Amino acid sequence: MTSFTAPAADRSLPVLYSFRRCPYAMRARLALAVSGQRYELREVVLSSKPPEMLAASPKGTVPVLVLPAGEVIEQSLDIMLWALQRHDPQHWLAPEHGTLQDMQVLIGTNDGAFKRNLDRYKYPNRYLDEAAEETAGDSAAFATAHRTAGGGWLGQLERMLEQHGWLFGAQASLADMALLPFVRQFAHTDAAWFAAQPWPRLQVWLAGFEASSLYQGVMEKHAPWRAAAE
Repeated sequence: MTSFTAPAADRSLPVLYSFRRCPYAMRARLALAVSGQRYELREVVLSSKPPEMLAASPKGTVPVLVLPAGEVIEQSLDIMLWALQRHDPQHWLAPEHGTLQDMQVLIGTNDGAFKRNLDRYKYPNRYLDEAAEETAGDSAAFATAHRTAGGGWLGQLERMLEQHGWLFGAQASLADMALLPFVRQFAHTDAAWFAAQPWPRLQVWLAGFEASSLYQGVMEKHAPWRAAAE
């Protein structure tokens, strides 16, 4: 499955400001791709954000979707919902078990407590003041503590996957595709440690996602966008 990236010259299409490895941007691209929505992809260098993106969204984080009429959608989950409400061929918004609200609650926990632990596990040196309070400045111990806390959440997902294979049934849903980019980031922080954990279904779930044509399509590399290049 391709990413449905549109040519830059077509002004009738949405523009997505994105960063390839950002899990928030990844989930937005996944929904745009599966919905079949064509768009112009503008790959951003985070250390040199284009003024066009900042003018559209002063928050300065990706993803940002600018619609042809000028409306700006700044949050990754809102981009997913916008795309899927237009066309949802794989029924991501209608899971076999549970409701859209149930999925949004799960995503909220992921984006809150789990994302907080993920950041401190992956980037402990960004949180030296917190490490000083929690582990007397021992950044390795600080990272390990947050890895353990994040692992508790992954254990909950493992139990959900035991029931159906995916989080809300036998098929992928909005919740799966919203969470998988973050689980991927957690797993790749220390792949050997992750592989040794008692999460066989979680590991199969992640491996299947990474092997999928959908994932491969949205992870294609693109040169950084520059307005002058147009």
